[in-house]
Amino acid sequence: METMEAIAARRSVRSFEATPVPRETVERIVDAGRLAPTGVNVQPWHFVAVTAGETRRALAGLATRGGFIADAPLCVAVFCAETNYWLEDGCAATANIILAATAHGLGSCWVAGEKKPYARDVARLLGAPAGLRLVALVAIGRAKGAAAPVPKKPLSDVRHGER
Repeated sequence: METMEAIAARRSVRSFEATPVPRETVERIVDAGRLAPTGVNVQPWHFVAVTAGETRRALAGLATRGGFIADAPLCVAVFCAETNYWLEDGCAATANIILAATAHGLGSCWVAGEKKPYARDVARLLGAPAGLRLVALVAIGRAKGAAAPVPKKPLSDVRHGER
């Protein structure tokens, strides 16, 4: 899938088929996160690819609005070491992961991490070392049904010239 097609096709998916994501596909999706832009090339990220049902159910129980993680065959947790641009770097990696999932014909949904009361509990559950911050949980899998497009503002409403 061409890049702009993946960007236009991406939808937040919260209902997944039980079909596992092939290991090679998981690796390619996580690798897309690794290839994201990063401030001063620090690359502060660490990714945990969770496929075990028990762990996904535990994550779903922790994430306030992420109950659907239990049904997604894959959840990628994005952590970053605290650096000057850790949150920006982690968000760029998360966006790459979501677009890579779309390019592989999979649905995904970004579940917030940073600033959420469950962030430390997720870090403990996944064994993240001290100093790593949870940026996002990304539920990934084959979508059950087609996700409806959501209205987007027209470009003319958000694109400005010099000011």
